[in-house]
Amino acid sequence: MIEKTEIHRHTIAVLVDNEFGVLARVVGLFSGRGYNIESLTVAKVDEKENLSRITIVTTGTMMVIEQIKAQLNRLVPVHSIADLTLDGPSVEREMALVKVEGTGEKRVEALRMADIFRASAVDVTESSLVFEVTGDREKVKAFVALMEPLGEVEVCRTGIVALKRGHETI
Repeated sequence: MIEKTEIHRHTIAVLVDNEFGVLARVVGLFSGRGYNIESLTVAKVDEKENLSRITIVTTGTMMVIEQIKAQLNRLVPVHSIADLTLDGPSVEREMALVKVEGTGEKRVEALRMADIFRASAVDVTESSLVFEVTGDREKVKAFVALMEPLGEVEVCRTGIVALKRGHETI
């Protein structure tokens, strides 16, 4: 059972019109009320209907999460909202590019670690490697943490993308 006063992490998917200013209005809703966004991804998903999907990861009590969903529902360009955390099983993934600078044995160790994590080397130079790693956020965090002792690391993450499992859609 979910406690009403506990802080929980929620993944919310929002289907909106793909038009100028919609993302700013959604983000403004969060910033204007002091809600935090941990992850935000957005892309056009329907050419014919001109729709975009925004995936937001946020935290809050159940009351705050319900307020966020209610306020999102009031925005005119919003077509539907799904709380993927509550609406049943879903699949979440994140992609990261991780650059590791190093030579010699550290380079070999980075390649070994990448193989274990099923990360792909997408760029190789004499002094650095760039890996692409995909998975849940814990996998991405673990990969970055293991790369850090091997050399200077630069990271670029996509943010969470998520879908409901099964035949249901938002």
